[in-house]
Amino acid sequence: MKPEIIHSSDFLNDAVALIEKEAKQAIAERGDFRLALSGGNTPRPVYEALAARPQEWDKWIITFGDERCVPPDDVQSNYLMAKKSLFDHASIPAENILRMKGELDPAEAAAEYESELRKLTDGQSLYRHDLLLLGMGDDGHTASLFPGTTALKESELWVTSNFVPKFDTHRITLTYPLLNASRHVCFLVNSKGKDDILEKVFAGNSGFPCEGVQPTDGKLTWLLGA
Repeated sequence: MKPEIIHSSDFLNDAVALIEKEAKQAIAERGDFRLALSGGNTPRPVYEALAARPQEWDKWIITFGDERCVPPDDVQSNYLMAKKSLFDHASIPAENILRMKGELDPAEAAAEYESELRKLTDGQSLYRHDLLLLGMGDDGHTASLFPGTTALKESELWVTSNFVPKFDTHRITLTYPLLNASRHVCFLVNSKGKDDILEKVFAGNSGFPCEGVQPTDGKLTWLLGA
């Protein structure tokens, strides 16, 4: 599948517009909008801008692509970043926000998160995100799928605990089976300093984890900011 690659001169507004378009379409067609958030610094201003605009927040269902093994009030928490930038300013019902519990044992947290997602499958074989946002690290990782880690080979579980030697810690992450079930995956990437990696990814056979994200029945977009 050939991705859509957008080199944006207005990254913030283009990202917000993409999310809003997917939200309106999903709500019109299926009654709710299933959005997975990514962590890191790149999406933070996007979430802030999104929160300032009127949305049908009661129809948004929020999940996360990954989480660090820390409590929800820790500065490293992806949930805390999303809370401060989005949840505190948007009237999304609390029950519509599915948090990965980084304060639990990693394997327990992953199993619990998968169980919660399975409750929302509506009879389908997989939970399908309408839009799944991802980033890309300078080592080509995405979510918490890092080079050389065991989660890259996971083919059954939707959510897993993944030990990351680079940081000598576990992370909780969605796996390829769930990522690739998405209707639309969008990488939000500040391309500064990452041009070489992006060139290899787009050429194919790079070996970087982000290249393993290939929706089986959906769209793939790379929104690149300068």
